Amino acid sequence: AEGSTLMSYFPQNQIRALKPKITFSTLRDLQCPVLQSNELQGKPEESCSAEELFEWLGAVLNQVNLDNKSSSFLSTYCCPQPNMVADQAFLCTITGFIIPEKIIQLLEQLCCYFSEPKLAHWLTLTVHGFADSPVSWRENEHGFHKGGENLYNFVIFRNLDYWLQMAVGTNDDCPP
Repeated sequence: AEGSTLMSYFPQNQIRALKPKITFSTLRDLQCPVLQSNELQGKPEESCSAEELFEWLGAVLNQVNLDNKSSSFLSTYCCPQPNMVADQAFLCTITGFIIPEKIIQLLEQLCCYFSEPKLAHWLTLTVHGFADSPVSWRENEHGFHKGGENLYNFVIFRNLDYWLQMAVGTNDDCPP
């Protein structure tokens, strides 16, 4: 009964607007960093570091060109070395308020991806908090200041090893 009372305060169209929006896209001939699960710092000519991956992932998610053309006004960024070209990469973006249980469910489903032989060596799940969210990690106040960084990223490898990368704003408490 309490739920139906609460629902009466929200017009039906507002509730529909809160449903997550899902978009799919395929990226073709994508330069991807070569990663080794046991090499967080990377090794020259063998693998890229977690930091290089994080920067590359930001460029890909923001659709920055990775071809390092000097004529580009926006960016001369290029994929770190060593890298390989993936014929295609699948990108799924879910925008909205997502509860932690759903994120865990997504993570488990991604881990199942490797249960059948696949060509991918690794995949990622990035979770962004809202830049202007009132709280950050550990239920502390979130300091916006410049960018409002508030995210974490799982990199899952074929052998089910994983990296967990986190980013917070300068005045925010570090995650547990």
